[in-house]
Parts: sequence; C-alpha cells; structure tokens
Amino acid sequence: MSQEIKMSPRKILANNVCRLRKAAGLTRESLSLALGFENSYISKLERMNMNPTLDKLERIAQYFNIEIKDLFTI
Repeated sequence: MSQEIKMSPRKILANNVCRLRKAAGLTRESLSLALGFENSYISKLERMNMNPTLDKLERIAQYFNIEIKDLFTI
C-alpha cells in the first residue's frame, strides 16, 4: 500500500511563488517592491514565515496574470 505524500497549502504556495518569481527573473525583494509590499515580504512567504491575506494573494495572482487558486495548485 503506497502512501501519498501530501504537501501543505503553505508549502505549495511558497513553491509556486518561488517558481513564478524565478521564471520572471525577479529577486524576492524586487517582487515585493513591485507588489507594494514590505521588501522582505516575498522572502518570508517563500520560507513559509508569512500568513498572507486574501488581498495580498490577489495582488500576487494579478501580477502573474493567474487566478488565486493557481497559487495553491501543484
């Protein structure tokens, strides 16, 4: 019987933001500033030390031209 490894939503979000940011050629700080966030916000989000609000998730999704749900899709 195989066990499915399940990632937490926070880990999925962190991985997706990191992947999108790198694909766009951005640093953590430059993405934070482009979104109007504190300069260390994306760093904290990618390290899973930040609990983002729906408003911030919406801004991240809009920036990358995706839907919020895509931030939580593996």
